[in-house]
Amino acid sequence: MPHVQRPVPQQPGYDDGYDEPYRDQRGQDSYDNGYDSGYNTGQVYGQPSRAAQPPGGGGGEGYGPPSGRPARPAPNWRKRIKWTAITLVTVFAVTSIATYFWADSKLHRDVDLSKVINRPDTGDGTNYLIVGTDSRQGMTDAQKKKLHTGSAEGKRTDTMMILHVGDNGDTLVSLPRDSNVTIPSYKGAESGKTYPATGRQTKLNAAYAEDGATLLVRTVEANTGLHIDHYAEIGFGGFASIVDAVGGVEMNLKEGFKDKDSGADFKAGKQTLDGQQALAFVRTRHAFRSQDLQRTKNQQAFLAALAHKVASPTTVINPFKLYPTMGAGLDSLVVDKDMSLWDLGSMFMAMKSVNGGDGKSMNMPTSGSVGGNLLWDKTKVKQLVDQFNNDEKVTVTGN
Repeated sequence: MPHVQRPVPQQPGYDDGYDEPYRDQRGQDSYDNGYDSGYNTGQVYGQPSRAAQPPGGGGGEGYGPPSGRPARPAPNWRKRIKWTAITLVTVFAVTSIATYFWADSKLHRDVDLSKVINRPDTGDGTNYLIVGTDSRQGMTDAQKKKLHTGSAEGKRTDTMMILHVGDNGDTLVSLPRDSNVTIPSYKGAESGKTYPATGRQTKLNAAYAEDGATLLVRTVEANTGLHIDHYAEIGFGGFASIVDAVGGVEMNLKEGFKDKDSGADFKAGKQTLDGQQALAFVRTRHAFRSQDLQRTKNQQAFLAALAHKVASPTTVINPFKLYPTMGAGLDSLVVDKDMSLWDLGSMFMAMKSVNGGDGKSMNMPTSGSVGGNLLWDKTKVKQLVDQFNNDEKVTVTGN
């Protein structure tokens, strides 16, 4: 019996496209009726093609990311930058305020200048009396030996300088410790008793040894006529600690020198001095013919270079240097009761300007000696004080 193929039943509206071939643009018969299997585009079976998705990607029902989550909105960069800036400013402000109060609390405001009697009138600008002492307080025997400080009791002034800060340039004047001065009447720092003047003459550093900082200020003011606005003092150990905290200070020495008493042993040329070497450098006096005058010049040069290093960006913006330096300095610095951190900063910046050539450094003008003590040139000293009081450019020269 012949086999009869039954026709495949068609669903209403369905057209398989096989019955009527059409011609493409080349005139050839084709059975492609627009059906797209998806194999040519890499489409995964069972998922809609890209072409089938509505414009905007994922806006229509049944479309979107494979996870089914809605697409993320574009980031608002302006808002992010704004809040980042606000956060940074807030952190900086909080850190600055905390640092200020921390530093302010560490200052040793032990000197009361209100106890100084018969003071000269104040002038324009600000005058600091900066003192380095041979205090060994807090130092171990090993440290004393390493720094060649000896073990003498008490403390004496090893360095004395007047720093004038004004609008016409800053000036640093060294006061040789062998300067011949007259001890005036004064009020005892501890006893409160007033001691009358007797005309007694002695070396300037003897005033500090006799009754401390207030008598030293009183003696400087009485012998110069210059009002001292602020007082700052540092000992051996603190000085060396500051130098080490900033990583040493570079000096360019014109000639080398040795001194077994201070431990100095330097060659000519550029070199970075650590705390021990720095202390030996500023204390050396027996290696020079004009012992005290050359010594004060070395002290000026080094202290100005140290202030420049402390105030440099490499120290200020580096917390690993800034905080140890501030800690070392503030722990060992003694100032007057009215000294603020702003005043202290102004003092350091002025010393930096002197080092940078914007200011002037000099020794107190002298005119000979008596009994081994240096005599100040009274005419030049008066001229210098007048220029300080009027905040004029200093034209006086020293030794």
